[in-house]
Amino acid sequence: MDWRTFAQQMATLARDLLAQDSVRATLERITSSAVELVEGCDAAGVLILRGKRVESLAPTHQLVVDSDNLQGRLQEGPCFDAARTQDGERVFRIADFGAPSPRWPAYVPQARKLGLGSMMGFLLFTEDEDLGALNIYSHDAGAFSEISETAGWLLASHAAVAFSSARSQAQLEQAVSTRHTIGEAMGILMGSRHLTEDQAFDVLRRYSQEHNVKLREVARQVCEQGSL
Repeated sequence: MDWRTFAQQMATLARDLLAQDSVRATLERITSSAVELVEGCDAAGVLILRGKRVESLAPTHQLVVDSDNLQGRLQEGPCFDAARTQDGERVFRIADFGAPSPRWPAYVPQARKLGLGSMMGFLLFTEDEDLGALNIYSHDAGAFSEISETAGWLLASHAAVAFSSARSQAQLEQAVSTRHTIGEAMGILMGSRHLTEDQAFDVLRRYSQEHNVKLREVARQVCEQGSL
């Protein structure tokens, strides 16, 4: 590993990640970079947990999705652990899927049948939040060295900051859009029903509660149809 070249590549990546225009694009850049920059990496993806449900984001190959789904069904595995850990280990490894694994006895032999040889999982986290796990796979056993792990960890650190920033921006944009839609819907109701601003909002709120529909969806319906 030429660390000077790697440092230059990471600097370029950091700029590229901040230039992406969506969470999806940011994650796809992260996983494709893992394949490019981490020695031995054949496939990569980001796994997040929603309760006990596993979700694969930006997988570079179907192999990643299959492995994530397997861990979700079994409720065990290194990537699953990395995504749900609260403290302690930040990196999880399987050096050889052909060897017995007391820690993940159900996952490892079934994952071997998928064509996995070795893998590493890195927790994506910032000071304020855990975001999931960056998972790196190889078809070959023993593919990842200490250098590979260091490179993966550096990539995961950059990725966590970019992922958090992209997600925060997306949430902000959604909030602004939602507020605009609600305001437009209130204006329609105020004009068509001769309501005050407070009365128009109350109509939207009550409809949302009574029909168990999110307020932004109620507002969107009013904007599209002109009424409830």
